[in-house]
Amino acid sequence: MSKLYLMIGILQRSRLAGFVALYRQHHVTASFVTLGVGTAASETLDCLGLDRSDKAVTLSLVTDGTWQALKRDLQSRMRIDVPGIGIAFTVPLSSIGGKRELQFLTEGQNYVKGEESTLQDTTHQLLVIIANHGYTDLIMDAAREAGAAGGTVLHAKGTGMERAERFLGISLAAEKELLLIVARTPLKNAIMQAVMENAGMETPAQSIVFSLPVTSTAGLRLVEEE
Repeated sequence: MSKLYLMIGILQRSRLAGFVALYRQHHVTASFVTLGVGTAASETLDCLGLDRSDKAVTLSLVTDGTWQALKRDLQSRMRIDVPGIGIAFTVPLSSIGGKRELQFLTEGQNYVKGEESTLQDTTHQLLVIIANHGYTDLIMDAAREAGAAGGTVLHAKGTGMERAERFLGISLAAEKELLLIVARTPLKNAIMQAVMENAGMETPAQSIVFSLPVTSTAGLRLVEEE
């Protein structure tokens, strides 16, 4: 059995192509990229001899075995431990919607399905929904009907989308919207199911949805009571 993780990379934007190429060498071919800006204080940057730099944020699904091999190459080949190059870390997944979608996201990584994440007693889950650009309202309408309170939208670009036809029987657009919803754990399955039924791969939205355990929250009590 394999454990499945969301790997998040916060990387020097000018070196993004090199990082993505390394991902692909480890069969991490389906990734989603959005942009960010570093926020380190100027005194810290001056101390390290660095300039404030633009960042790229990558989201990819990896198995535990893939992560260990990729981590070694990130350190030895991409010099990710050098200040300013970037960081990468993993968060355990609790579930993913759809068998075909799982195969698409883990192709070549020798993933063998086991139990859900060991963090099964968490009270909340983070639902990550990746969909074609322009379908946020459709997705949120479906999620709210199932009990979701609200979400946050990021604009992203998909890599490795040309492989989708082999697994999903359809072509996927590169331009994506990434929707983040924090929901109570008992509502997770209903929200994921609602999104898949109303905005899944068989619809123009072509959504992929997965969830991650949330260990603690602040600021949700009044929102959920409403």
